[in-house]
Amino acid sequence: MGREKKIRVLLVDDHTLVRQGFRRILEAEPDIEVVGEAPDGRAALEAVRSLHPAVVVMDVAMPNLNGIEATRRILAEDPHVRILALSMHKDAVYVREILRAGASGYLLKDAFDRDLVAAVRAVARGEGYLSPAVSEAVLSDYRRQVKSPLDLLTSREREVLQLLAEGKTNKEIAALLNLSVYTVDAYRGRIMEKLNLHSLGELVRFAMRMGLVD
Repeated sequence: MGREKKIRVLLVDDHTLVRQGFRRILEAEPDIEVVGEAPDGRAALEAVRSLHPAVVVMDVAMPNLNGIEATRRILAEDPHVRILALSMHKDAVYVREILRAGASGYLLKDAFDRDLVAAVRAVARGEGYLSPAVSEAVLSDYRRQVKSPLDLLTSREREVLQLLAEGKTNKEIAALLNLSVYTVDAYRGRIMEKLNLHSLGELVRFAMRMGLVD
């Protein structure tokens, strides 16, 4: 293939070793070029703006901004980017949430090298890709288009929900998102009300069930 045909790939994972492993596998292919790496969803958004990759290989569970929310935001800004989700989890909830966010494919982290390469090529061509080990039950669950409680929240509320579930204080969240503590407190109240949650413990359990935090 000619140089101009190379598939530009951005690797997003909070583990440096994982990114290095994927980079090594992908850069061995003549038609694929790894243009950058990012350690979380927020950094991924910045990297997509500056590097314009064709495919983003996106870990689902990451600190600060998870892959699900990052996928939504990236595609809202640039619908042409293709997202290949990456996870250790076969659970229906993980697959469903990131596919509903707009990912084109879902690959399990323990897949073979050739599966990663095949998945990147497939989503770059505009096709979907699901890890062979992702069961029929997951597919049928997704086809039913189950409504998610997360749909009740705005993008910002989902972001605050994750940070709260990660154990950050209102003050820490305010500093991170450049908001006032009062605004964060208001978000927290709205999240609890919309999701009918009554304590921080319930909120953490909900976030874990939804795949927002490990």
